[in-house]
Amino acid sequence: MRIVRLGQGVDRTGRLDPAAIERTRVALAEYRELIDTHQVKRIRMVATSATRDAANAPDFHDMVLATLGQPAEVITGQEEAALSFAGAVAGLPSGPEYVVVDIGGGSTEFVRGSGDTVTHSISTDIGCVRMTERHLHTDPPTAAELEALQRDVSAAVQKGLSHIGTGPARLVGLAGSVTTVGAIALGLTKYDRDRIHHSVLSTADVERVADQLSTLDHAQRAEIAVIYPGRVDVIIAGALILREIMRSSGFGQVIVSEHDILDGIAASVAS
Repeated sequence: MRIVRLGQGVDRTGRLDPAAIERTRVALAEYRELIDTHQVKRIRMVATSATRDAANAPDFHDMVLATLGQPAEVITGQEEAALSFAGAVAGLPSGPEYVVVDIGGGSTEFVRGSGDTVTHSISTDIGCVRMTERHLHTDPPTAAELEALQRDVSAAVQKGLSHIGTGPARLVGLAGSVTTVGAIALGLTKYDRDRIHHSVLSTADVERVADQLSTLDHAQRAEIAVIYPGRVDVIIAGALILREIMRSSGFGQVIVSEHDILDGIAASVAS
């Protein structure tokens, strides 16, 4: 897996950064080699929030076609939510309803459903990259910056939760911000996917990790072994988004899932 940070700067400029497009090109070139080596027959290239918002998205699409030999499929927020849900609930008991939250770079998806059926979904513009670029400009962040981020996130979370409705359900969180918070809460000194997957965090666990991260500067966060280098600068925002979801939803616990939209996309290709 490669973190290319394609959404870098989109919230501020409305455009994909040339450096981000180049990082994506390099990753796609590596994937093209793997595809050729393993003679892969079915490919699905999916693009999400950043490419929905960027004015220069055509430049990105030209690059993808030239590098991968296949066009990128820009999916809607609702399609993104459905794929995230399919990936997240794979391997979980099929009986109860689930509320799945997918904290991405540019957006966070809220999805409610059961089994393979999605009943409600909404995409909100509060990803960890977008919120970091919009609010967190000091290292470590100031109280005023954290409060501004909190207000922004709270409004979007309330919108997301009200859209998907109430009723008994289990909360599932996925993507790198959630799994990283899970790894820190578990006290891991090395990232262990098997221990993180389907671990359960309480609201108090999330509060503790979010408060801890908010006081650390970039260098101190980088010393935490379970934080992937490409996530060090955005993990505070990701943790605060998860914290607000826990506070506002009242679920009390979140199941951490290592299965996410990638698994949902893979399943869609396999079917």
